[in-house]
Parts: sequence; structure tokens; C-alpha cells
Amino acid sequence: MYKKWFLLLLITPTSIWAHDPIFGLGPHVLYKNGVEAALDWKGIENDGLKNQTGLELTYGITGDWAAGLELPVDENANLGESAWFSKYRFWRKDSLGQQQSASILLRYEGSEAQPGWIAGLAWGHESRRSYRWASLRYRKAKENDQGLRAGDGWKLDLVAGYRPWLTGYLQPDTVFMVELNGERQDRAQINGQVLQDSGGQRLFLSPGIFWTLRNFAVKAGVQLPLIQDMNNPALEIDYRTRLTLEWHY
Repeated sequence: MYKKWFLLLLITPTSIWAHDPIFGLGPHVLYKNGVEAALDWKGIENDGLKNQTGLELTYGITGDWAAGLELPVDENANLGESAWFSKYRFWRKDSLGQQQSASILLRYEGSEAQPGWIAGLAWGHESRRSYRWASLRYRKAKENDQGLRAGDGWKLDLVAGYRPWLTGYLQPDTVFMVELNGERQDRAQINGQVLQDSGGQRLFLSPGIFWTLRNFAVKAGVQLPLIQDMNNPALEIDYRTRLTLEWHY
């Protein structure tokens, strides 16, 4: 039995460990000198669907350290302000048929409207059949050129994934996910004055799917609000969607 599991781990590609949540943060990093290109589409339904598209490039500096940038693209195909990020996996434990790991994330968002820094911590447990993730992120907002400073915020994510069919490397692979995403944002300020009708907290239930074929992947999911306690009812949303196309080489 142990020999069977050992041979399975030898012939199974590293891509089976490469899954990360759709809306949450995972500990996965690229292999050394690996490159990931992604096209990311996000939608928010709030009295009309609002779309946001982004291009993302990530490079594996080492087997435990990756860095990259994200470029938003508007409806006229113009590039917006970039976001820079780096993720470092500081702990990894391999055992029979499974792996645990933990990473830290640092990200800078250069948006003209809402610039700021994000620091995150992610943990994951992965096996051939099931996945578990947990992450915590904190965003420190910066004041923009108009004197507006968005509120600082926290995100907490708990995620489970399940692979119903155990397939080989040359076959399509499917993982179903369900996420619990919590968000809290402080009130914004403009020129030092607190905006009372800003900020609040939300909790989402987010089903999704991760489909891969060798080095190509599709991630899709929807965030359904369970709780919305916003200081301005106009900030409440009906749902969020996300679709990501990834290519590793």
C-alpha cells in the first residue's frame, strides 16, 4: 500500500498542489523560474452589473518565493494603475499523500482612487481528494491626491475543496470549492473628516469550481451575501462573480 502511494506521488505532477481559492488567499507559490499569466474578470451586481478586467503576471524567483504585478484594463483596453505583490512560503510539510504549507503576502495597490498596502497570511492542507485553506488579510489605506483615504480593512477566508474524480496528468481535473469570506472596512476620511456613511462589514458564502488541463486552468465562482451590515445601504450588493483564466509555463 505504501509503495502504491509513493509511486502515485512520483508520477503525479506538481500542478495538483497548485490550487488556490477563488476569492480567498492560498499559500501556493510558483516553481523556480516558472511564469504564470492570468486574465481575471470580476463583476459586482449593485443596481447594474459593474465589470473589472485585469492582467496578471507572476514569476517564481525560487521554489518558495514568487512576485508579480497586476494591471487593470478598462472597457477601452487602456491599462490602469498597477498593483505589485510578493508571496513567500515560509513553511511546508509533506507526508503520505498530502501537503501542508503556509505563506505570507505583501501587496501594494497603486490605484489613484484607493491606494494602499495589503499584508496577508495563508495556510493550506492539500491531498489528492480534498483541500482546506484559511487566510487573513489586512489592508492599510493611503490618502489619494484628492485627500480621500479609504478605511482600513480586514478579510478572513475559510475554504474547503473536493476532487470527486481522481484523474491522471493528461486528463482534465476538477475541484469543487465552497468559501466563507468575511470582510470588515473602517469608515473613510476626506481631509481628516470621517465619512459616516462609509465602511461596514459583510459575510459571503461562495461556491466555485477549479478546472485544469495540464498547465491551463479555469477558476469560476460567485459570492452570495449572508450578512451585510453597511453604514450606507447603497453599498450593499446582490452578488459578486469572478472568472480567471491561468496559464503556467
